[in-house]
Amino acid sequence: MEQFVSSINNVIWSNALILLCLAVGVYFSFATGFLQVRYFRDMIKLLFGSSSSKKGVSSFQAFAIALSGRIGTGNIAGVATAIAMGGPGAIFWMWLIAFLGSASAYVEATLGQIYKEVKDGQYRGGPAFYIEKGLGIKWYAVVFAVATILATAFFLPGVQSNSIALSAQNAFSVPVEYTGIALILLLGLIIIGGVKRIAKVAEIVVPFMAGAYILMALIIIAINYREIPDVFGLIFRSAFNLEPMFASVIGMAVAWGVKRGIYSNEAGQGTAPHAAAAAEVSHPAKQGLVQAFSVYVDTLFVCTATAFMILFTGAYNVQSPAGGYLVEQLPGAEIGAEYTQQAIAHHFPSVGAGFVAFALLFFAFTTIMAYYYMAETNLSYLDKRGKHKWAVWALRLLILFATYYGTVKTAGLAWTLGDIGVGLMAWLNLIAIFLLRKPALKALADYRRQKKAGQDPVFDAESLDIKHATHWSQHRSQSESNG
Repeated sequence: MEQFVSSINNVIWSNALILLCLAVGVYFSFATGFLQVRYFRDMIKLLFGSSSSKKGVSSFQAFAIALSGRIGTGNIAGVATAIAMGGPGAIFWMWLIAFLGSASAYVEATLGQIYKEVKDGQYRGGPAFYIEKGLGIKWYAVVFAVATILATAFFLPGVQSNSIALSAQNAFSVPVEYTGIALILLLGLIIIGGVKRIAKVAEIVVPFMAGAYILMALIIIAINYREIPDVFGLIFRSAFNLEPMFASVIGMAVAWGVKRGIYSNEAGQGTAPHAAAAAEVSHPAKQGLVQAFSVYVDTLFVCTATAFMILFTGAYNVQSPAGGYLVEQLPGAEIGAEYTQQAIAHHFPSVGAGFVAFALLFFAFTTIMAYYYMAETNLSYLDKRGKHKWAVWALRLLILFATYYGTVKTAGLAWTLGDIGVGLMAWLNLIAIFLLRKPALKALADYRRQKKAGQDPVFDAESLDIKHATHWSQHRSQSESNG
């Protein structure tokens, strides 16, 4: 079974996908005039730029939902895995894919907003919606929706729950079965409440969990401040084949840095547009810029915090492509969250393992919540008339089963299934957003024009010749009739 799954993963995660991610990120960076830098101030300001409504959530709530999907086990176990498989140089490639991916994140989130619609009294949108409306290719949209439901409800939850269970077992000797039962009970209570309850939980938990984790990292960085130049030097030398010890893993550094970077920040993967579409904003570009910033929070803040804690303390092993280890500073340690636990325990022996266990619980659990929202949105797309209410309950049971199953299965199988899910969505979405780039770029130009004129940007799809943006056309008609 594991061999079969691994062979599928190798096909999906060939060099072609890595090159596609980099190429699309580079293209959108130039096409948007490097909005990652030019609109950084706007990103911060727009975080709190709108309030929730009966149909939608606030900009910050949408940001929190998307960030809860981005910040997960990839920020702790994924970073450690990238270092183990590709050496310290993998961190540089995670940074690069995050910087480039920020532009891709803008495009996909803006498209999610442009082509959103109202279903069941709330905003729904995402790649399936913009593929059908923007490209006019319904079968492509259906394929994405099915692939996303499989990925977010079946493949990916096990990665998150597996990391929670292993870290709890390592820190507190809690049997993985008990952790699995507790997770599905808590998850069940939240997902039954729908997007509003998920948004409420996310806007409280996400800032708290990210802030506490980054604070711990800052304390460790402050303790080791003299070593900061050396760690940066090690990362850059290893990334460009200038560090003799890691010369043999330069190719692995690129591959694992990009793979774990995409898995962690999800830019271009097609997950964040679901949350972005739920936001109540006056212009799609506003939520696009907010989601571009969430990539920074995920990778440049949280992933970097993990990497520095590990590299400062030397709590890692690096596998050799030929077998054995190039570096083995933690004999017998499992690749993943245990590296981060050992790194924190180096400075805080009594709290290291427990702190990471709690961080993983918050990070990974909120990610599973976000996965459910994405899966439900795509189910809503497939069930356009809402006739099959039983399907929602079947979906809930599926994600609860996958969450529990992940806690009791081996980490290797869980991560491979997760990689397949991420890879499938990335292939389908990256091609779609490249083909649909014009509406997103028009929206940015329109946002820039209105800002330059001293106006609060308001979107008018018809004036930009963007077709099938049905929500915005109806919104304009209502505004005119009210006026």
